[in-house]
Amino acid sequence: MSDPHRPRSRDDYARGLPNHHDPTAGIGGAPPARSALTLRLVLAAFGLVFCLVAGLLWLSGDALPVWPAVVLLLLAAVAAVDLVVVARRKARGEPG
Repeated sequence: MSDPHRPRSRDDYARGLPNHHDPTAGIGGAPPARSALTLRLVLAAFGLVFCLVAGLLWLSGDALPVWPAVVLLLLAAVAAVDLVVVARRKARGEPG
C-alpha cells in the first residue's frame, strides 16, 4: 500500500487506510467503526423514489404553489448523486 496511485483492494480497506484514526476503536471492548454503505445506498434509493414521486404528484395538483415541488425534485437530484457516489465506492471494494 506504499504506492498511492494504485487502486486499493478490499484487503487495503480491511487493514485500514493510512492516516485514518478511529477515536472510538476499542472503547469498552467495542469493535472498530465500519462504514454503513449498504444502509446509505438503501436510504438514497428510497429518498430518490419518494422525492421524485412526491414532486411529480405535487406538480400534477391544481392551484398548488410550485416551490415545494422544486424542493422535492432538488432533493431527488441530491439523492441520485449520493446513490452514484455510494455505488462507486461499493464497486471499488470498500466494506460496508
